[in-house]
Amino acid sequence: MAKKASMLERVGSWAFIIGVLIAVVVGFGFGGLNDTITTVLVVIGLIVGLLNVTSGETGSYLMASVSLVIVSSLSANALSALPVAQNILVALNVFVVPAAIIVALKAIYSLASN
Repeated sequence: MAKKASMLERVGSWAFIIGVLIAVVVGFGFGGLNDTITTVLVVIGLIVGLLNVTSGETGSYLMASVSLVIVSSLSANALSALPVAQNILVALNVFVVPAAIIVALKAIYSLASN
């Protein structure tokens, strides 16, 4: 029988979906990455980092998020001909980096407390 997801797990899952959707919408130029959108993406990223990534997923999440940040940073010049792709990656970074920081801090705390 499938385990029923707790309310916090559902909030974390929805926060992730909403964060990605906002990043894609911003990338297509609907509203742009202004201070308000940046703040919303950072807060949603923090929520995802706190609620959505379990201790068993920490390594995979950090590897994926660091890969995304590195690849998107290094491909900025290559994507200059595709501003939509470039904008989506910038918005995704704004969303993913705070979550990665929280997950990394949780991992460091876990390692230090053992």
